[in-house]
Amino acid sequence: MSGEQTAGEKTFAPTDKRKREAAQNGDVLRSKELATAAAMLVAGAWLMWAGGWMLDSLSTALRKGLSWNRAELQQFDPGGAMMALLIALLPPVCVLGLVVMASSIVSQLGFGTGVWVGKNLSFKGSRLNPISGLKRMFGPNGLIEMAKGLAKVALLMAIAWAWGQSHYRGFASLGRGELMQQLGFAWDALIALVFSLGAGLLVIALVDVPVQMFRRNKRLMMSLQEIRDESKESDGSPEQKAAMRDRQRKLAAGALAPAMREAQFVIANPTHFSVALCYDPAKAHAPLLLAKGRDEKALAMRDLAAEHGIPVLEYPLLARAVYFTTQERQVIRHELYAAVASLLAFVFSLKRGETPRAPQIELPVSLHFDAEGRPSARHP
Repeated sequence: MSGEQTAGEKTFAPTDKRKREAAQNGDVLRSKELATAAAMLVAGAWLMWAGGWMLDSLSTALRKGLSWNRAELQQFDPGGAMMALLIALLPPVCVLGLVVMASSIVSQLGFGTGVWVGKNLSFKGSRLNPISGLKRMFGPNGLIEMAKGLAKVALLMAIAWAWGQSHYRGFASLGRGELMQQLGFAWDALIALVFSLGAGLLVIALVDVPVQMFRRNKRLMMSLQEIRDESKESDGSPEQKAAMRDRQRKLAAGALAPAMREAQFVIANPTHFSVALCYDPAKAHAPLLLAKGRDEKALAMRDLAAEHGIPVLEYPLLARAVYFTTQERQVIRHELYAAVASLLAFVFSLKRGETPRAPQIELPVSLHFDAEGRPSARHP
């Protein structure tokens, strides 16, 4: 039996419920490469957009740090000079840090279907276990991460080398021109480096994202038994469903009791449909449909019929025809008169103590219906 699939083999794709529960427990899609690439590209865009502000702040800081007058030399205050430097540089640097942080968070939330998992910020003692750390480092996942890290370093080094080669002459000439000109060149070169590294990281992220999706999907694979247990938990156990059906039947029986006390016979199909009829010339010129039901209501009608000693006749085609063509408390259609009259004669014979043979019923093809009420020419 080795070729057969066992209930414990995890070969089934995870259900939506399994994915939601995993996310609630902290297992969400994550890609450090995507977060890093997003941070680099957003940082490059912000540096390009806010370049004037940053350059002015940097120029002010350099002027204050590299120029002194007589009073400053006589009353040398390195702490004040350092504070002035920080005040000049801190606002743009803080804004840059917030932009980078926001881009990292948004990229991970978007990749992880917008789920913020607070559990991932909680302390976990297992992370301090050296044995677990060695298993992570030298296990399959650790080796994959190591290979990714080496590939990333190699790619970024190649990008940095190409960037350095293209800007070598400009850097060699620094110190020979005006301060703002040199700062402008350095700033443009920095933005070019950030965008180049961001593009390289984006390439790595485009490879890493499907890998992370595949690894998480494989991690959440389910066995046949797990799917059965989840289905049972979602739909309820057989005992719960049976209890629910019993409650539904009791409720239906309470509403049907008055009509069933008037019924002379019930036509069933055999459990999905039931119709209760009577014929009283003082009330109507033709047989009257007192009640009808399907599924649990149909079963409730059968139960009440058994309690009141009402005959239950199983004629599926006729039961469906009456059910779909007649409303409660209305007479049946004239095309059904002959069939119902045959059953009335049979029921009256039973009440007289006779043992007649059950009549054969013939219905027009136009009154053949399937379980959904669609016309059907085929006999069940």
